[in-house]
Amino acid sequence: MMNSDKERKDKVGAGRSTSAFSRIERVPPLLMLLYLGLAGITVLFVILLAAYVQTRHLSGLPTGLHPLPRYFSISTIVLLVSSYTLSQAQRLYRADDVTGLVRCLGATLVLGSIFAGLQVLGWRELMLQGVFFTGEASGTYVYLISALHVAHLLGGMLFLLALLLRTLHASRDAVRSLVFIRNPYRRLQLRMLSLYWHFIDGLWVALFLLFLFLY
Repeated sequence: MMNSDKERKDKVGAGRSTSAFSRIERVPPLLMLLYLGLAGITVLFVILLAAYVQTRHLSGLPTGLHPLPRYFSISTIVLLVSSYTLSQAQRLYRADDVTGLVRCLGATLVLGSIFAGLQVLGWRELMLQGVFFTGEASGTYVYLISALHVAHLLGGMLFLLALLLRTLHASRDAVRSLVFIRNPYRRLQLRMLSLYWHFIDGLWVALFLLFLFLY
């Protein structure tokens, strides 16, 4: 037995740290696709923000000419709260609390819907200020960037709704709850949803801060 242990230790590569490539190979394909998607979204918004900053600079208009819509500020708080509620999902899943998970996902979905509604009210406030989508180019970018963010959030909300319905169905039966909790695919789905939602949350905070200083 001792010789066998020694042989295993003497094998080539034994005890070495796992390479970065090996770690990447172990990442589930769906999670890897999500990472690539988030990278693509980041590039898209970086390009749009660069174009907005340049357009805002070339317009020569002073900053603070119009106040930033207050609904944008309120929606930021709402989205941060939704990110907090969703952060509890992993804990509830590990605790086998399917009923609590239903409430958690439901609250996050409601808060996401409120955020989208507040963004629409923010666009209405822009129009009341005389900033229209087809008017000043810098104003057009505010509408475009905000609308694209809402569109990406709605994509996350659809996935959230699908997971919520599955969780609700599982919560009505003890056997289904047990199968749901022990299903590694559901764990992966919850992980992907949390990652995407927190990313969209952080993205909006960055956009909001930029608007705050440049609008």
